[in-house]
Amino acid sequence: MFFSKWFKKQRKGLIRNSSNLTSSAPITEVGSDLSSKLIWFREKLKNCTDIKFHEVRVPGDIPCVFIYIEGITDQKLLQEQVLSPLMFEVTGLTGAELVLKIAGLKQLPVSYVEISTELEAALNSLFEGTIVLLVHNEPQLILFPMKSIEKRAIPQAENETVIRGPKEAFVEDISTNLTMIRRKIKHPALKLEHFQFGSYTRTAVVLCYIEGICGQKLVDEVKKRLSRIDIDGVLGSSYIEEFIEDNPYSPFPQVQYTERPDVVSAGLLEGRVAIIVDGTPIPLIVPVTFYMLLQSPEDYYQRFVAATWIRWIRYMFLLISFLLPSIYIAVSTFHPEMLPPNLLLTVAAAREDVPFPAIIEAYIMEITFEALREAGLRIPKPIGQTVSIIGALVIGQAVVQAGIVSAPMVIVVSITGIASFIIPHFDLGLTFRLLRFPVMILAASFGLYGVIISVLLIYLHLVSLRSFGTPYLSPTAPIAFSDWKDVLIRAPWWMMKKRPLLYGTNNGKRQTYRKRPQIPEDDGD
Repeated sequence: MFFSKWFKKQRKGLIRNSSNLTSSAPITEVGSDLSSKLIWFREKLKNCTDIKFHEVRVPGDIPCVFIYIEGITDQKLLQEQVLSPLMFEVTGLTGAELVLKIAGLKQLPVSYVEISTELEAALNSLFEGTIVLLVHNEPQLILFPMKSIEKRAIPQAENETVIRGPKEAFVEDISTNLTMIRRKIKHPALKLEHFQFGSYTRTAVVLCYIEGICGQKLVDEVKKRLSRIDIDGVLGSSYIEEFIEDNPYSPFPQVQYTERPDVVSAGLLEGRVAIIVDGTPIPLIVPVTFYMLLQSPEDYYQRFVAATWIRWIRYMFLLISFLLPSIYIAVSTFHPEMLPPNLLLTVAAAREDVPFPAIIEAYIMEITFEALREAGLRIPKPIGQTVSIIGALVIGQAVVQAGIVSAPMVIVVSITGIASFIIPHFDLGLTFRLLRFPVMILAASFGLYGVIISVLLIYLHLVSLRSFGTPYLSPTAPIAFSDWKDVLIRAPWWMMKKRPLLYGTNNGKRQTYRKRPQIPEDDGD
């Protein structure tokens, strides 16, 4: 009771303090007096040493003030396209005529000029690289967008590498990322809708979809979920992901992310929606299914026979990475009669001097392997891979010689670790790595029955999941045979004449019917 009253009191105090901080009413209408406008800006921007106030007098003895942020604004463009023309080309004008010359008649060689009568709007645009010009005795503000931020060159994809496909990857600059998508989809139906999130960061977010292919219901649902976001800052696409996913408590990823422009473009052509966030090179794609997270960009640049074979390998090793330790624990503990006699004798001899049961062995090795994997990610790249490989070899050999873990368990954990790297989507692989531990407990408690029960529970959970209304296990649950051409197999392109049906696409036709390669007829010569 005492603590609840104390928390309520503290909360009221915080609300009172926060209201005091924002109690000053914003000035929306700009007056004509230069000094009052300048005082307002200086008060709002006090203790900001990177904000520059450049006072000048243009010909005609008109006092003006340029406000910009050093480092964000291109000062070279400011000098060449604004200051120099103002000093030498615009002469003998009043304040109103100066604004008309600059904005209405495009007197300055600036690509874009905006006029504003709101101080708050001008203040917000200042942090996006805009130069604000205050003119004496003129109630209008002139805004020159001259953003200049250092950005990376377009890099190669590091996490989703391919052999035959494009090598480029997204960067942190949103305009560069949108340009890369436009270069791949050269059609006016590609729509880009801009949003802004974060009361402090004001992060730009762009919604991308192809009108006429993407269902309007999906677009409206994405907008609805985005509109509910109210947070002080968005520093990455993962912030958006956690707000818009269907089941936030599920360990399975319900939003696809990628670093490749071709993957985003392919998703748009399927009728899905992409969400591009400024400041991060990882866009989001919705909706997504379980099988999409097991597909690699390389599947669509190889021949379909090789791509299908690799997919089968991927599915097989997914099961191995998830169930192999549990099956080994169940068989060695409850069902040793399932092993061939020679193998049974080998396993028994290896475990003879081990003081721990199989479940403890597995936990020791799995946690150690996860620690090595994490260390390899955090250590600088030149030595990270070396430390991971050498650490695994040294620790594996040491624990076997010390009699802490048996050699078969080291083999099982090693195969499991290698198999987990085959899963293309990192978050999906992490999910199965986490679920592996409770499944091992059930296997140690109930044997193979525990493994079967855990698989059924996970399957029931997957069946119940949705991603923006799309069943997570589609097209197998519910069954849509027309979409099976790109699930267990990767059919040739000339067979995939329709887009996936479960997204509710408006235009399901992908290509002309049966435009497959024709074998040339023999002339008989």
